[in-house]
Amino acid sequence: MTRHGEDVGRWVTTQRRGWDRLNEEQRRRLATLGVKKAPRARRAPAKTAAASGPRAGGEAFQKGLEALQQYIAREGVLPGRAGVQEMPDGDVRRVGVWLANQKQRRDRLGQAQRAALAELGVDWAG
Repeated sequence: MTRHGEDVGRWVTTQRRGWDRLNEEQRRRLATLGVKKAPRARRAPAKTAAASGPRAGGEAFQKGLEALQQYIAREGVLPGRAGVQEMPDGDVRRVGVWLANQKQRRDRLGQAQRAALAELGVDWAG
């Protein structure tokens, strides 16, 4: 619902979230309308390396590696950034972007991951 061009729901949400920044009179007026301070948001626990799987070959890495292998088999060269590979299951993978991301994060790749990339001719992985 809007009133004078203002989204009332969004405005109320902003007031609830910024309750501590409101003065006493503003809080009192909102309270008479039934508006209360928003509950504190709970944070999700941080992901740990153990929770995301073994570094030697996480599922996402394996899928990217499989797409890269198929791309190289089809094209005969490493993909550029725009390289895509359609997988047998119909999934289209942006293998060029995936490879660029691996290069950017190469210091966090495990030995097995780097070896698998080097085996496919990725020079920076060796």
